[in-house]
Amino acid sequence: MARYYRKPAKQQKLARERITELFSQATLRAQKQPELAKRYVILARKIGMKYKVRIPPELRRRFCRHCNAYWTSANSRIRLRKGMLVMYCLECRHFRRFRYK
Repeated sequence: MARYYRKPAKQQKLARERITELFSQATLRAQKQPELAKRYVILARKIGMKYKVRIPPELRRRFCRHCNAYWTSANSRIRLRKGMLVMYCLECRHFRRFRYK
């Protein structure tokens, strides 16, 4: 059975910085260039998987896991129902639910 191998802490720190930078760039480009914002999300997810770094929770809620679209008011719908925050992606019709108090 193969052992779980962690990347060095220095590489993981650099990967986290790159992920946050890619998400900030996606935020800037989301309205005018949605395809570029989607590409930034894909790159950030690939970096996270390669270096075994989790994407922070506040950034994890900003994109569709199904089609990698960066959510804006133009391509998503947000509803509150029964103690849940429901976010619909209008590009792929996928939805995600989050609990709130």
